[in-house]
Amino acid sequence: MKHVEVEKFKTRSLDYLTGNEPLAIVQDGEVVGHYYPKKRTKQEEVKRAVERLDRAVKQALAETGMTEDEFADLFDLSKPFPYDNETSD
Repeated sequence: MKHVEVEKFKTRSLDYLTGNEPLAIVQDGEVVGHYYPKKRTKQEEVKRAVERLDRAVKQALAETGMTEDEFADLFDLSKPFPYDNETSD
């Protein structure tokens, strides 16, 4: 069982509550509670994985300024990678 400080649990609660790992919530070195995730169906797991992927893609787009099409092109193996055309001097 993973031990997590209350403050860390508060800031990352969505990650923890959608995870599969049981948690011991700790405050000032003392366990103040436990979280036991319920067993999820495959459909629920797929939905949660898609939601995590969606958040990651949105973050990548925000941080890079790329469009969705530009981002998708990075995964199209029939196209050259944008940096492959650059020459190093």
